Amino acid sequence: MSQKTITKFFIFVISALLLSLNFSGCSAVSSNEKRISEENKKAADGFAAPQITGKIESGEITESSGIVASRCNQDVFWTHNDSGNQNHIYALNAQGKHLGTWQVSGAKNNDWEDIGTFKTASGECFLYLGDIGNNARGRGEFFVYRVREPRVSASDSASNKKNPLTTETAQAIKVNYPDLRRDAETLLVHPQNGDIYIITKRLSGAAGVYRLRANYATDTTNTLEKIADFTVPAVPNGFLTGGDVSPDGKRVVICDYFNAYEIALPVDAKDFDEIWKQKPIVVPLGERQQGEAVCYGLDGKSIYATSEKKNSPITKVEKK
Repeated sequence: MSQKTITKFFIFVISALLLSLNFSGCSAVSSNEKRISEENKKAADGFAAPQITGKIESGEITESSGIVASRCNQDVFWTHNDSGNQNHIYALNAQGKHLGTWQVSGAKNNDWEDIGTFKTASGECFLYLGDIGNNARGRGEFFVYRVREPRVSASDSASNKKNPLTTETAQAIKVNYPDLRRDAETLLVHPQNGDIYIITKRLSGAAGVYRLRANYATDTTNTLEKIADFTVPAVPNGFLTGGDVSPDGKRVVICDYFNAYEIALPVDAKDFDEIWKQKPIVVPLGERQQGEAVCYGLDGKSIYATSEKKNSPITKVEKK
């Protein structure tokens, strides 16, 4: 376990302990179950029990910090490591089998925290890498790298970090916040219009939802627009580590270290951003060492999650 991972986890545990003591006035939360209200337990009944579909085979993936299901390669997921690692993305399947390693041309891994995807009307697929981590609050400018998704073939599984394949040159989208220097680990891309969302990570209080319209500038820094505050039924309630938008654009799944949380767009909603006003329901993910990545499968009904650490299990949860 890296010193950075130990520090992050230690901060989270201590903060959760102090906050739960403050709210309860008696004892700290002793298990994930105690953090789920009766109402959310009923909502969680709409999901099947979490299942382990496999373990990440590649020893190169030691901190799976984001995951997304490919829209152009069948049964392929993309993941990447956290800060302090190379600018590599990794293809794998739901069983964790290594399908290839790619170096992202024109991109630097300062602190890659999440990954998103977008398929154009003409059928081209792009990956979005969120270089948005800011634990020390020292960064004032962040990047979202947009790169054409590689086509994965059987021979690509021979590639590795010493002999990686290379992507096309990524487009570096510069962004900053309109207020403070935020830390974030959640990146979302709307599947219909390509709008980019970054959700901050906070130890106390609500997380902030920031949007960048798809007509962003490519030659200057884009200032994000704050559109909502968002909390989940957990302690802390804004300590969010990953997320994804369903392929139909009607639901969002977000995770913290332990569980996932889903929100759904009202049937009569005319604006996607109404989704941030909805109450999240808990999606139990079972035991996780330090969960930082979650996504929908291509069917939009299944949810997949990984954890940091080498050979992390891949968890799948299906809607009943």
